[in-house]
Amino acid sequence: MVSSSHEAMHRIFQKDPTLLTRALQRVLHVPFPEPREIAALNVDLTEIEPVERRVDTLLRAETDEGTYLFVIESQKKVDERKRGSWPYYLSYLYEKFRCEPILIVTTQSSTTARWAARPIRLGFRDWHSLTVRPLVLGPDNVPVITDERTAVQDVPLAVLSAMTHGRGPEAPAILESTAAALRTIDPDSAAVFVQFVDSCLADAQAKQMWRDLMTAIQYFWRHPLAEQVREEGRVEDRREMILRILEWRSVPVPDAVRERVNACADLNQLEVWAQRAVHASDPAELFAGD
Repeated sequence: MVSSSHEAMHRIFQKDPTLLTRALQRVLHVPFPEPREIAALNVDLTEIEPVERRVDTLLRAETDEGTYLFVIESQKKVDERKRGSWPYYLSYLYEKFRCEPILIVTTQSSTTARWAARPIRLGFRDWHSLTVRPLVLGPDNVPVITDERTAVQDVPLAVLSAMTHGRGPEAPAILESTAAALRTIDPDSAAVFVQFVDSCLADAQAKQMWRDLMTAIQYFWRHPLAEQVREEGRVEDRREMILRILEWRSVPVPDAVRERVNACADLNQLEVWAQRAVHASDPAELFAGD
């Protein structure tokens, strides 16, 4: 229950909101800019409806200095919405697990890498309430590994090479050397690496090449995690197909529809939406009756 003194403090700010900015400027000596208008908003931050938010990969690392969470995001292109969702992910994960979260972004685009590496500063110019500094692995700082012997000597680095350079003319040599290196390690570890590479390959031809290489490693591809990769690949293909059908038929696709399709991981539901996309004249018809 909120105490009377607590309530009184907030009523003061509600009565004269400029008190807050004057306190910043004159008491804390923080150079906050003079506001043109201040409006009181709803203080209830509870989310009544569940909102689906998921990171690409989440790992927990135990060290002598403590426990850390690696939040790994594969980023294909610049997306300014991430500069809001990434701080949310880190804050939520810290509150839930009480472990220090570390954001790592992987990309195959130099432009996207430079964008992702920019610190996310929330607050105002001279005083940031929250700063997020992503660690970025991209084509400018990860070496290209096309030689099988080099890949075998450092399998994780070969995997990073495939994740960040897996497109263009060098992609076949990179993926083949990585596949050969995976044969030399235990299947459980290899299955995790396969999932990382598969999720980061934005080029459709490279992704298919990678899956063909993995299919050739029969003992490995039967591993449960590898089956999960196959399932995720089918889901991703269906998502792309739905949006592609709408675009081919010149049906405008609002961001909200694109986000809902890309957030769905139910293959059966995506099949239904794909069938509807063939006849839909309005993108909202995809979800009719759901």
